Order: sequence, then C-alpha cells, then structure tokens
Amino acid sequence: MLHISLAAETIAHIGPLPVTNSLLMTWGVMVILLVLAIASTAKLSLIPNNVQSIVEIVLEGLYSFFSTVVGRHVKMIFPLVASLFLFIIVSNWSGLLPGVGTIGFTEPTAFVPLLRGPTADLNMTIALAVIAVIAMQYFGFKTLGLKYSHRFINIKNPILGFVGFLEILSDLSKVISFAFRLFGNIFAGEVLLAVMAFLMPFIAPMPFLMLELFIGFIQALVFSTLTSVFINVSLAHDE
Repeated sequence: MLHISLAAETIAHIGPLPVTNSLLMTWGVMVILLVLAIASTAKLSLIPNNVQSIVEIVLEGLYSFFSTVVGRHVKMIFPLVASLFLFIIVSNWSGLLPGVGTIGFTEPTAFVPLLRGPTADLNMTIALAVIAVIAMQYFGFKTLGLKYSHRFINIKNPILGFVGFLEILSDLSKVISFAFRLFGNIFAGEVLLAVMAFLMPFIAPMPFLMLELFIGFIQALVFSTLTSVFINVSLAHDE
C-alpha cells in the first residue's frame, strides 16, 4: 500500500526519548560520514590513495567555491558550511536508497517504515536552520565584538533602532525559510517517487530518481551557500 506521512514515525524508545525512523537514518548518515573521514585521514600521504583523493577533490572544490562567496573569511567559516553541505547532501540522497520508506512493519492502523530520509523530517531541517542562524550571530560577535550588537540595538538613533528590530525579525524569518525550503523540496520529491513507484514500478520512477539526485545536490548547495552569504553579511555589517 502507498504510505505517505508528513511526520516521522516513532519506532522505538530509549527511556523517555522517542526514536523516530528519521532519527535512525540520521545516525546512519553520521556513521557514513565518520567512517569516510577516518578512512580518508588514517594514512595521509603526499601520494594519496583512492579515498583520500576523492575527499581532497571534494573539499578543494568546496573551498574554492566558498572562497568566491565569502572571500577572506573563508578559512573561518569553511568547516561549518562544508559540514552542512556534506551532511545535507548525504541526508538528501539517503532517502533515495532502496528500502528507505518501503521496509518496515505494519501496525493496526498503518504501515510504519523503518527508515526515513533525515531531511524529509521538519524537525531536522528546523534544527539545521537554528544552527545556521546561531552561527551567524556567533561569527558576528567573534569578529566584531560588542559592535555587532549595533546591528540590532541602537538607542541613540530611533530610525536605526527600528532597523535593528527589522533585523531581528529578518534573522528569525531565516529559520522558517531555511527549514521549510529544505523540508518541502526533499519531502515532495520522496512523495513523488513513492507515487510513481506505486503506479508504475521499476521503469517510471527512474527519470524522477535522477531528478531527485540533482535536487538533493542543489538543496544542499543552496542551504550552505545562503548560510555563508548571511554570515558574510553579518561580518561586513560594521563596514
């Protein structure tokens, strides 16, 4: 039967903590990234092996891209934005793996899949959005000190004080836009694939699968790029 659920389903409990199918898949993504990091750095060499070569190509490409976006601040924010990109793209693509969303167990009222793509869960995308917005403020205060607070608070000039209030609303709205943009695109893609697989299995979903691979990449790039742009704007506020 075709199963579509907007919210992630609880499959177990660890004490009072509910373990959802998206949380279980998130742990799997974390393991994949951890194993890849260990494998690529365990035996660093000037003549790299295949794994080290692939990781270096990816990281050098990301570093070159973000350096064109943020300029001289790239060394400071690169670990964050690169981590966001890698985590999001693996999370997006993990939802396309065979068995994800289709293997599970049947409860009296509905089918519950064992695994669900992490970014197809609104809780995950909100958490990533909150991290991105907090990082903007962190790097702003780290670079500019207390002068960064002038972006939000200015008691000497009523006009700039009102602009500061708008800046607060703007940063809060970024959480919503970040979270719903990522969640909406990934969840809609998984629903599309599920419907096509239900109507015409095997052949019809293939073009849409290729499309979702591309969308998963674009959404990871958009999220990390907007984070770097907004951080760069925060750092340039004093200028």
